[in-house]
Amino acid sequence: MAFTAKDVKALREQTNVGMMDCKKALQEADGDFDKAIEILREKGLAKAAKKASRIAAEGIVCIEICDECGAAAIVEVNSETDFVAKNADFQKFASDVAKVVIKENPADVEALKNCKMGDLTVEGALQEKVLTIGENLQIRRFERYDDSTVNVGYTHMGGVIGVLVGLEVSDNLKGNPVVTELGKDIGMQAAAMRPLFMDKSDVDQATLDKEKEILLVQALEENKTAAKPKPQQIIEKMVMGRIGKYYEENCLLQQAFVKENKVSVEKHIAAVAKELGGSIKLAKYTRFEKGEGIEKKQDDFAAEVASMAK
Repeated sequence: MAFTAKDVKALREQTNVGMMDCKKALQEADGDFDKAIEILREKGLAKAAKKASRIAAEGIVCIEICDECGAAAIVEVNSETDFVAKNADFQKFASDVAKVVIKENPADVEALKNCKMGDLTVEGALQEKVLTIGENLQIRRFERYDDSTVNVGYTHMGGVIGVLVGLEVSDNLKGNPVVTELGKDIGMQAAAMRPLFMDKSDVDQATLDKEKEILLVQALEENKTAAKPKPQQIIEKMVMGRIGKYYEENCLLQQAFVKENKVSVEKHIAAVAKELGGSIKLAKYTRFEKGEGIEKKQDDFAAEVASMAK
C-alpha cells in the first residue's frame, strides 16, 4: 500500500516521533497506518514520544571549542531532573551535540536534529537517550561562533550557566594565554551579573524611553518632598545621570569589573590590550542559563498521596 508525505506528517503528529522514523515505519508496514504505530511502539519510539509531553527544565549548558578550526558552540540540552543532568552519559551527549554544531553549522534546532551523529541522526541519538535514560530530553537552543573571533568558554556550577565569549584580537595576541584568561573573566562577569546588553549602544530606543519615563516620575516624586525643590532643567539632568547608572548596571562593557570594581569591563579590556601591546575587542557573547524561561512543574506531594488513597 502506497503512502504520501501527508501520511508521514500525520503519523508524526500522532506519535511525536521523528519524520525519518515515521517514514521507515510506514515503509515497513507497507503503508498501513495502524501497523506503523505498532512498529513504532515495538521499537520503543512511541514510548519515547509520550515522555516528550513531560516538562524538561533541568539539564546542562555545554560549550565546545575546536582545537583545530577555532570554531565554538554553546548548547543547552534539557532533562526532567537534576539527577540526570549530572549523569556522565547525558553530559557526553550534550558535548557530542555541541561538536555536531561546530562541524555542520546547522541553521536551527530542527536542522541540527537532521545532522549525522555517528551512525544515527542527532534526533535518532536523542530518542535513544530518552529510552535508555528514561526521561524527556530536549535540545533547546545553541549558538555557533566561527574562527573570526578568539572564542573562550566559561561554565558555572557544572553547566548551570554557560557563557561563550568571542574576542576580536590582533594577530600578535592570538594564542596568548592572557587573552584566554581575559575571555574567561568576561564570561564569569556575564554569568554573575546577568547583563541585558553587551554595550550601551545596544540599548534600543524603546527601552531607553521607558527607563527615562520611570526615572523622571521618580525624580518628580522626590522633588515634591524636597526641602528645596529643583527646577525642571535640573531634574532632567538628574534623569540623564541616572541613565548612566542604568548602563553601568545592565550593559556588560559598562559594568564594574567583578575582579576590580574600580574599573569597567571596557576599561579592563583596554588595559590588558595595552599591556600586551595589541588590540582586543569584545565582539559578542552568548549567555545560557539552563531552564531559564521554562515554567517548571510544581509537584504537590500531599495532593498526589491523597489522590492515590482514593
